[in-house]
Amino acid sequence: MSAVNPPVAVAAFDFDGTLTRGDTFLPFLARGLGWPRLLWAMLRCSPWLAAYALRLIRNDVAKARLMQATLSGLSLAELDNWRTRWLAQDFQGQWQDWTLARLAWHQQAGHCGVIVSASPDIYLARVAEQLGVDGLICTEMEVAPGKEGACLTGRMRTPNCHGAQKVLRLNHWLTARFGAVPLGAMTLYAYGDTAGDKPLLRQAQHAWYRGKPWKDAWPGA
Repeated sequence: MSAVNPPVAVAAFDFDGTLTRGDTFLPFLARGLGWPRLLWAMLRCSPWLAAYALRLIRNDVAKARLMQATLSGLSLAELDNWRTRWLAQDFQGQWQDWTLARLAWHQQAGHCGVIVSASPDIYLARVAEQLGVDGLICTEMEVAPGKEGACLTGRMRTPNCHGAQKVLRLNHWLTARFGAVPLGAMTLYAYGDTAGDKPLLRQAQHAWYRGKPWKDAWPGA
């Protein structure tokens, strides 16, 4: 695809806890597996989850274990069933009103809106489509042939989109879409709510952390 002129502004939004009121991955798993099976999977992963809570291992290591325990072998047909039920029964009340309004403002202003999230594409792609954003950058899951058609392997196809990965992936996405235009050559707005969002917020001229202007934003702001 040939490069196009860069937009006047790009607005990058974290998802869980920023566009939504909290985590979406565990509720998604609970809708698909049911709480008893999910709790059993979490119990089996407890050594890694506990090590992450104690900051002994990285979050992507613990997350990979949980994904392997809950998603491995899930057919794409069954995944679609999980996704449809979760969107219909659990998700709609989870929006964060202020950030959703900010996204709408950016869209009305003609800014390029993109979600940059560690959440997986297995449901986030559908949500991004509903929001009408220009791009989705997230953790992508591996799909492989199975006995009953394509299925998830439970492994990540891309690195967990967290921390410095958010900056790296956003730069790659912008380069693919607009050509070799550095972040500093356009106005970047960024929205986040955890330490894993701060590397992205530091790149922005205008940054918000948990709904408030972030004092450590790019010094050119």
